[in-house]
Amino acid sequence: MTADHDTAIPLTDGRLRPRPGDPARQEAFLPAPAVQNHAANLTVLPGGDLGCVWFGGTQEGVPDISVWFSRLAPGADTWSEPVRLSDDPARSEQNPLLFPTPAGELWLLYTAQQAGNQDTAEVRVRVSGDNGDTWDAPRTLFPATGGGGVFIRQPIAVLDSGRWLLPVFHCVSTPGAKWVGDHDTSAVMVSDDEGRTWRERPVPGSTGCVHMNVHPLPDGTLLALFRSRWADAVYRSHSTDGGESWSEPEPTELPNNNSSVQYVPLGDGRLALVYNHSSRADATARRVSLYDEIDDDGEAGDAPAAAPSQREDAPGAFWGAPRAPMTLALSADGGRTWPVRRDLDVGDGHCLTNNSRDRLNRELSYPTIRQTPDGTLHIAYTYHRQAIKYVRVSPDWAAHG
Repeated sequence: MTADHDTAIPLTDGRLRPRPGDPARQEAFLPAPAVQNHAANLTVLPGGDLGCVWFGGTQEGVPDISVWFSRLAPGADTWSEPVRLSDDPARSEQNPLLFPTPAGELWLLYTAQQAGNQDTAEVRVRVSGDNGDTWDAPRTLFPATGGGGVFIRQPIAVLDSGRWLLPVFHCVSTPGAKWVGDHDTSAVMVSDDEGRTWRERPVPGSTGCVHMNVHPLPDGTLLALFRSRWADAVYRSHSTDGGESWSEPEPTELPNNNSSVQYVPLGDGRLALVYNHSSRADATARRVSLYDEIDDDGEAGDAPAAAPSQREDAPGAFWGAPRAPMTLALSADGGRTWPVRRDLDVGDGHCLTNNSRDRLNRELSYPTIRQTPDGTLHIAYTYHRQAIKYVRVSPDWAAHG
């Protein structure tokens, strides 16, 4: 890392402050309980609190990675001190999400894997009957199989019929080789009995399309947006039968860098998306994989030097495209086009290493977005893998940049 990169972050005290020069925007850095903090998901909780979960520890893939939970009460100006919600000493627990069920329970779902092997991942769940004050014991919802691990990232969609749709993706490795993401595919888990039983509906032609994000549109169609392992573009797919079948994903006009995206339908019918406006075309180098600094025991070391297999034109999943800028985009035509765009944060997005201990990572990534009944957009994302940054704006803020 060169000396001219300032990787310091403001005080992580959770306090909301106006952004200098932009009074229409407020932001905060959530209290950081660990060296690395990543993969936030926001949820509006019963009673109006805004809940945020993410994972934190030494480094992604290390067994001390656990799920953390903080909340912001209506009218409050400070996020609460984080509470740890998972603590398996043998597994890295990642990609959490909160789901307030129609019956009044609060579910926490997250993944648990061995070291950097996503093909060993299983999905676990904990349930709270008092809005997150106490939780039952973790249990496995979807185990890993001989075909690979099961991963989540995006929230459960509840349809007007009462059906629940939980997007998943399968992490499949090449026999005799470590997982790198070349063969991952997407599916939705469908429940018609409020989560008591589930059945899987695969997305055809979805190899390389992951982090499936599903919402119903006003016409009843389900729109799914995807991250691309190929780091080329955001992909989209549709279902017209309640998630039973899906069209093959196809690229949109927006770039993707093999990092997460998330969108939400707005009260006025538009869609709001947060993503990195970058792709492999912006990369200066390439990593072997997401976990090339993690050994088989989950011990973190240094990223290996570039190898011939890391050349830009090599096939397979592309790791290392810059994870910046962080952009908010709006669509008025059901996600076909996204003409209104404004950057929330900018930087070089350096992610050729996940090292947070030495502040070597500078990514702005893994955004999450919600809208509250007053119309406000609530956005959170990873800031240099050191903290979770929270931003509050109106939808039309994106049009005034």
